[in-house]
Amino acid sequence: MKKFFLLFLSVILLLMLQGSKFKGNDDGLKQKATELAHKFIIVDTHIDVPERLHEEWEDISQRTEKGNFDYPRAIKGGLNAAFMSIYIPAKYQETGGAKALADTLIDMVYKFTTEWSDKFSLAFSPADVVKQFSQNKISLCMGMENGAGIEGNLSNLKYFYDRGIRYITLTHSKNNKIGDSSYDEEPKWNGLSPFGKEVVKEMNRLGIMIDVSHITDSTFYDVMEISKAPVIASHSSCRYFTPDWERNMSDDQIKLLAFHGGVIQINFGSSFLRGDLREKRSEIWNEIDSLITEKGLDRRTPEGRKFVEEYWKEHNPGFADVKDVADHIDHVVSLVGIDYVGIGSDFDGVGDSLPTGLKDVSGYPNLIYELLKRGYSEDDIEKICGKNLLRVWKQVEETAKQLQSE
Repeated sequence: MKKFFLLFLSVILLLMLQGSKFKGNDDGLKQKATELAHKFIIVDTHIDVPERLHEEWEDISQRTEKGNFDYPRAIKGGLNAAFMSIYIPAKYQETGGAKALADTLIDMVYKFTTEWSDKFSLAFSPADVVKQFSQNKISLCMGMENGAGIEGNLSNLKYFYDRGIRYITLTHSKNNKIGDSSYDEEPKWNGLSPFGKEVVKEMNRLGIMIDVSHITDSTFYDVMEISKAPVIASHSSCRYFTPDWERNMSDDQIKLLAFHGGVIQINFGSSFLRGDLREKRSEIWNEIDSLITEKGLDRRTPEGRKFVEEYWKEHNPGFADVKDVADHIDHVVSLVGIDYVGIGSDFDGVGDSLPTGLKDVSGYPNLIYELLKRGYSEDDIEKICGKNLLRVWKQVEETAKQLQSE
């Protein structure tokens, strides 16, 4: 009996020691993840700060009450280069004023870097990002979300390039003069319009990255046929996990994107990550739209926003997890390799749908920790964090120099 008791005690002690060892390893990985987040350049290609502050101003040099982005949280998370989304709602395609709105939002980003020059600097090139990384400043790059901002005038591409726009998402929620949107009910052009084909060529010539997020499949394939430079999907995820949803990229598209040297930047929104949540969230939005109409409210007014916020609190179907983001990265890597995937969170753009562990810009170490657990090397993680995107950006610059010299 005594021998049995001693044996039992030995087993318990061994299990406790093993548990302690595993916990120690886990803590070590978390510490390493935090270290890597600050060692490597993290580039996030889609953050909707300008739209958020256009609606309600906050001082992002300090910890803000709302939103997913501010300087203290960005520093904590290791974010080094944030593409500020210059978002043009589709309604401006009908009412006019798209270019003026773009200028207003660009002016706001410039204001961040003048008012808080010790914290933020504009970045117009990959070289700027690398230089400012060593200066411990957050680089603010700019991408225009919806090519409607150029208002059908090819010369406006040069205008916005000179103002600092370094990628353009060709469409948004409606078809426009450039091409068809994945959100519109019916195609208008069955791909790129004749004007859109000229836009792609001119973006190549100027050195503006072409963003294929939001466009239809046929528009994507038109872009890939015409573009002489690699393209990006600034905030899209994998359709493999959300079957039949055109907003995410299919396996064939990801393969073609990679074949031409491009990169898909994974969106963190729960609807982008899990098909079941996308369906549930879509149903809730339909309910909200019906109730908004019934009550005579407008989503854009304070009263309308309050109604939507409260309804979501009561009916939220739950959230994806940081593990789901890693699953999408795994999927891209299994399809095309490590060189063609990155981060395009859509912070401040997907509302209350961010995954557990990635609720704001302080959360990047949680994603790195998950990747470390899955066996990704430091070199792999550096590529995902930003090296892949910087490579594509540099290739776009080089293509532009070549085209301009011809």
